[in-house]
Amino acid sequence: MASWLVPAAHGTHGWSTYYIYPTNSPGTTHTPSFPSPRVSHLASHRDIQLILPRHHSPAPLSPLDRRPAETIHPSMGSKPADAAGSRQQQQVKEESSMADVYNHELTPLQKHAAFFDRNRDGVIYPSETYQGLRAIGCGVVVSAAGAVFINGLLAPKTVPANVKPPAFKFPIYVKTIQQGKHGSDTDVYDTNGRFVPEKFEEIFKKHAHTRPDALTSKELGEMLKANRDPKDFKGRVGAFGEWRLLYALCKDKEGFLHKETVKAVYDGSVFEKLEQEKKESKEFAKKK
Repeated sequence: MASWLVPAAHGTHGWSTYYIYPTNSPGTTHTPSFPSPRVSHLASHRDIQLILPRHHSPAPLSPLDRRPAETIHPSMGSKPADAAGSRQQQQVKEESSMADVYNHELTPLQKHAAFFDRNRDGVIYPSETYQGLRAIGCGVVVSAAGAVFINGLLAPKTVPANVKPPAFKFPIYVKTIQQGKHGSDTDVYDTNGRFVPEKFEEIFKKHAHTRPDALTSKELGEMLKANRDPKDFKGRVGAFGEWRLLYALCKDKEGFLHKETVKAVYDGSVFEKLEQEKKESKEFAKKK
């Protein structure tokens, strides 16, 4: 049995459809009238041959190739390209939703973290942590080590539900920064990232022996020791690094870390003050 391959009209969505029609017998010529698409199933798969123009010699069909003609939409691209585009669109959508955190009132912990979100997109990458540490007066080595440690510790904890972070980039998400709260700390932040005044006052009631409104280096060490969780090594290291860095940057000439300075750490305003002081110092040095 021979058959005819007759093109049908284009559909509304750009699909090209071909119908296969059987002839009466081998060697006969037969031009079928235009039937419904269901007629294409009249020819059994093993008997189908494609009738090509006379200047072509049709190759014999193998058993695997004896199947109905398929239609391909012209707008269909390669699967890898489509997948890559889909991932890129999803990433842009996620980044946009992360920046929405700044459309609402931030918690004190979010304000603390937001200083390091240098481009205000709601996501803090290690490069931004480095830039933030440099901005408040840390050296290159301390800033680089701090960026590695801070993002390495907090990034896995702050990933929001249903978000797949980019591989090996260690982003910290401002919106869910409360998930990164570590142990061995003062508990001045609650589990939602809000400031707890009673816990803050407790720091100075328990450990400020020399002056009621400030901590010495020794008193700071006493506080860190009292807050240690023996089973939480990362938390102990994190607390030690945060407080010792704060003391190095903010102590006065007499070696006191003042209460108001410590309080400003919890909403991040101390970082903005330190950055401004560094800028002014640079400008003053240029004028000399």
